Amino acid sequence: MAKTKYKSVWFCRECGAESPRWEGRCPACGQWNTLTEERVATGPSRSPSPVAGRERSAATPLNAITAADEVRIKMPSAELNRVLGGGLVPGSMVLIGGEPGVGKSTLVLQNLLAIKSRTILYASGEESASQLKMRADRIGRGSDNMFIACETSLENIFSHIREINPGIVVIDSIQTIASDDLESSAGSVSQVRECAARLLKYAKESAVPVLLIGHITKEGALAGPKVLEHIVDAVLQFEGDRQYMFRILRPIKNRFGSTSELGIYEMNQRGLREVTNPSELLVSPIDGDLSGVSIGVTVDGLRPFLIEVQALVSTAAYGTPQRSVTGFDSKRMNMLLAVLEKRVGFKLAAKDVFLNIAGGLRVSDPALDLPVVCAILSSNFDTPVPRSTVMAGEIGLAGEIRPVARMEQRLAEAAKLGLDRFICPKGNLKGIDTAKFDIEIVEVARVDQAFKTLFA
Repeated sequence: MAKTKYKSVWFCRECGAESPRWEGRCPACGQWNTLTEERVATGPSRSPSPVAGRERSAATPLNAITAADEVRIKMPSAELNRVLGGGLVPGSMVLIGGEPGVGKSTLVLQNLLAIKSRTILYASGEESASQLKMRADRIGRGSDNMFIACETSLENIFSHIREINPGIVVIDSIQTIASDDLESSAGSVSQVRECAARLLKYAKESAVPVLLIGHITKEGALAGPKVLEHIVDAVLQFEGDRQYMFRILRPIKNRFGSTSELGIYEMNQRGLREVTNPSELLVSPIDGDLSGVSIGVTVDGLRPFLIEVQALVSTAAYGTPQRSVTGFDSKRMNMLLAVLEKRVGFKLAAKDVFLNIAGGLRVSDPALDLPVVCAILSSNFDTPVPRSTVMAGEIGLAGEIRPVARMEQRLAEAAKLGLDRFICPKGNLKGIDTAKFDIEIVEVARVDQAFKTLFA
């Protein structure tokens, strides 16, 4: 019997392209230092021709195809249903990624423990059965229809699937699973690609949804080849600083729903709690007015919520002024400081400026430009911004306040929380019926007009 021969092939971690030799730059995607060596079996052709020896499917006219509404599996978490587009689609494959310890496994386990109508197979390649049991006890839920399999072999996982015949399959995590048909180690490009492709084939043929939990790199991208994100139907990113209690579930790709939705959770000792009204938690209830604090309204995806901007301006104790930013783009803050000095005349070049977005969130909405500069000037003059005032507006390099998107949603969120005054860009209310909002609206065209409105 002839021995199987192997050869070395270099795979790109980003796009999955293969090369016969090492190169500093991937010839397919152009990324540097992404080629890794793996041993593969040599044969006539690892990828058979798509036309030779295959049954041909019939081509059907588009108008002759009937599209039936998908019956989705409702998850216990309303936030997760919103992000998925209404629930879990049968036969879909969903990839959930995030930093270590952010709560990916807790999110999945907490939702599946509450499902009693389906048999669930939880295949874990990272944790033991006792560790998963301890997490379930901490969440405070048990289940007779969830089966735990601590396996890293893909073939053994399919054996469990044939025995149990589950209604939902969870793989935690895809980087720890390996197929015996490949010689490379778990987590390699070829293993991740092969395991994901075989799981996808099982999901489509059996109409059983498969949830994959994945690692991310130090740059924040999903680990493994980029082809993994193309294989799955939905990619959800679970974000949040472990030092803070808030977590954000953000869809990056979704074939069955919108990628503009957002789910917000709060981590506590009993697991994850849904945050249905994040504005009340992100704006701290402070008695009295404090300088250096302003309230802005941001929109992440389709969801508006109020957020607190904190700033501290002090005289530089050393030669070089410090610029420290948390939760906001530092380059954008430097641009706003330059606008204040050039267009409005406030001298901040010799002062330390510290900026923080309360709650540990990171925001990139340009509508927070106006709250940021108002918080900075409030701290500089030690004059408080009224806590009942909320604002939104993008600031241009000429000192003008530019219109922002979804102004009606921002107004509705501010009015819902009972704030008294809303400062917005001039001309941003065209086509909006402002009479239905019980809030005073002040339109401003330039930065200096906003300051006179606040501090006059």
